[in-house]
Amino acid sequence: TMIGPGRGMASFTTDGTPMYNNRKTQSSSDRTLINAFRTISNMADRINLTKTIVDRANSLFKMVHDGKNLKGRSNDAIAAACLYISCRQEGVPRTFKEIVAVSTVSKKEIGRCFKLILKAHDTSVELITTGDFMSRFCGTLSLPRDVQKAATHIAKKAVDLDIVPGRSPISVAAAAIYMASQASDDKRTQREIADIAGVADVTIRQSYKLMLPRAKDLFPSDFKFTTPIENLPQN
Repeated sequence: TMIGPGRGMASFTTDGTPMYNNRKTQSSSDRTLINAFRTISNMADRINLTKTIVDRANSLFKMVHDGKNLKGRSNDAIAAACLYISCRQEGVPRTFKEIVAVSTVSKKEIGRCFKLILKAHDTSVELITTGDFMSRFCGTLSLPRDVQKAATHIAKKAVDLDIVPGRSPISVAAAAIYMASQASDDKRTQREIADIAGVADVTIRQSYKLMLPRAKDLFPSDFKFTTPIENLPQN
């Protein structure tokens, strides 16, 4: 059979305009941005983040991209770091682990981009406090209001009294929830809390062990104990 010359008709519409010209006309820079915005929006969808956070992450990504300070870094990692930063700036705390879980990039690489962005763009990220996670964690654990109130108080006091130096706010929050719940009717195990908080049980245990000797200084004065402090789990 004779194979006729390829006339490429399939690539054109009936009036002869090319159907697939977008690849050519989009600069690679635009393509990078479009892909990154899609990545950010997909990640945000999976952890129920609002449009304001997505918009902030997008503009941060564009700023980083235009600034060219992170050349050679994975765009997906930069996108994830931008989303994490915008969450913190919007006061919607998501743990680093939650962002890593919806990203395709390693925790290490996102962490590296996070630090580089902060450095290169003088972006301030309000420090996460233990209180930021309390209502979400306690809500997911179906803990009553008084236990949440006690846990918030315990965590804040532990930080103020410098009982938990160097421990992450999440592990302190988780240990405080453990302590408050164990003293109440609504006890939760370290395992249950660890699953919700996205940390290892041992991480909670380490913070809890630091806090336990000072427990009487940490509980709110009006807390109704079901289990007295001396009968709380020792680890």
